[in-house]
Amino acid sequence: MKLPVAFLFAVLSNLWLTAMAQPTIYANQIGFDSKGPKIAVISTDKPLARKTIFNLINTTTGKAVFTGVLSGPASIDEWTPGKSYYQADFSAFQKTGKYRITATVEGKTSASFPFTIEENALAHLTISSIIHYYNKQRANTPQELEADSHMKLQGGGDKTVDMHGGWCDASGDVSKYFSHLAYANFMSPQQTPLVVWSMESASEAIPGLLEKWNIKDSLDNEALYGADYMMRALSKDDYFYMIIFSYFNKDPNARRIVGLRANSITTDEYQAAFREGGGMAIAALARISQWKKHGEYTSQQYLDAAKRAFAHLLVNNIKYDDDGRENVIDDYSALMAATELWIATNDNLYRDEARKRAQNLSKRMSPDGYFIANDANRPYWHASDAGLPVVALSRYLTKEKDEAMRTTALNTIKKALDYNLAVTNKVSNPFGYARQSFLYKGAVKAGFFIPHDNETGWWWQGENARLGSLATAALVGGKLVYNNNKPAKDSLAVFASQQVSWVLGCNPYSMCFMYGFGKNNVPYMHSNFGHGSERGGISNGITGKKENGDGSGIDYKTEDNGNEWRWTEQWIPHAAWFLQAITAMAEGK
Repeated sequence: MKLPVAFLFAVLSNLWLTAMAQPTIYANQIGFDSKGPKIAVISTDKPLARKTIFNLINTTTGKAVFTGVLSGPASIDEWTPGKSYYQADFSAFQKTGKYRITATVEGKTSASFPFTIEENALAHLTISSIIHYYNKQRANTPQELEADSHMKLQGGGDKTVDMHGGWCDASGDVSKYFSHLAYANFMSPQQTPLVVWSMESASEAIPGLLEKWNIKDSLDNEALYGADYMMRALSKDDYFYMIIFSYFNKDPNARRIVGLRANSITTDEYQAAFREGGGMAIAALARISQWKKHGEYTSQQYLDAAKRAFAHLLVNNIKYDDDGRENVIDDYSALMAATELWIATNDNLYRDEARKRAQNLSKRMSPDGYFIANDANRPYWHASDAGLPVVALSRYLTKEKDEAMRTTALNTIKKALDYNLAVTNKVSNPFGYARQSFLYKGAVKAGFFIPHDNETGWWWQGENARLGSLATAALVGGKLVYNNNKPAKDSLAVFASQQVSWVLGCNPYSMCFMYGFGKNNVPYMHSNFGHGSERGGISNGITGKKENGDGSGIDYKTEDNGNEWRWTEQWIPHAAWFLQAITAMAEGK
């Protein structure tokens, strides 16, 4: 029988709409802390006609153990026009076990990848793999050790220095950096020194848990290994050599100690300023000196090196800053250096320098709540260390007892955290992805991702380290500001949890960016000397749309004519900040 065209169209349209309403569930693919926030996101291709429930299913019994109502709808037209998003909040459920989220829409049921709920879940499930990742990133193959033990300097003739050790920077780059992008002045990330400091901080924050899981010695040994490399990187003239660059050459003897500009152009400006890794290196050496554990150097040697380097940068820092002036990155890096030396020595010199830098950060706070990076109008935004100003101020407050100084620092932290929540929640944002303010074509703009048109001229990538740094800031800063050293208030805890969950799969691509975990991982990346992607390493992640200079839109690519590294490459700051975030979640519980 021939059916009318209109009837067929109506039937097909209805079938299409029903199929399109098939829900997609985005969830953290590893685990949730039993007492912490637990939120999944569900998308449909049209709004739901009625209130819809979701179920938390025990994967062992197959039974529903918790039922809730989806909240929403929300939309993100900048990313996915027409899609509707809903949140499944099961924070109230705390029982240990293995679970998945399910939701049924128009007769079709979808399920998330299974995840664990237990006390300190992420710390327990991932820290051992993070240690494994760094251990495998060690630049310790025979070729690297031989070349790096007699490392030539750019423009230094036949002079060589011993720079063996350290970690390869990324799964596609066996270079070793204190920091890169120094020439851009406002975007220098903290790399090798941050990793060491992060390990030290984690070891001191949750020693009992680390001992219980039999991984504290491994973490401590990895931190000492990193500290020993920084000792070798400290020149006889008391500055740190900033970079060993491979030139992406398979010949280890091609490596040089360099300064670095865009497009792999190298210089002899290899002295690290506070903001170029020098400050965090001083902080890490001063902090590890208090452990009374020795690597290849003694505790006293670690401390003496930190003192020498700090004294040198007090005199020479502006000379090493590429534009000849300090900015917000110098302030928080020098604050961290001075604070750790103050803690280690109780010397008033370091107290006064720490107070000066803390006050500098407070003076940089804008009325809107973001820091001013320069001495004019540039908002501070950062692709990997956005939370570090708050983390540095929080560390400073562990030593500072003066009430006036404490009040100023606490007010600055509060404004920064309130801003992070406000700018993140100003638009429809079901994933809770941390937004930021930046200067673009002369105007301050807010967006999800960093602008691709920036001072570097070329560098932008996924921002998983930024998310970890902001989660850390929310937790450690929130404890100080809101709850007198008790867990941060709910909105900050939710904010932190959503940043971590994004990294672990609760994102529009359902990608778990921690390699070796979850359902979907980035493709394996090979590198020189047998290095490459490793379990526990975290890839760059998701960016704004490739073609958009302001970072708007959304993109994730596994192939892009050699530029896929922007999304898929593992990078040591990502795991360092993730370690800080999950440690802060576990601390004090």
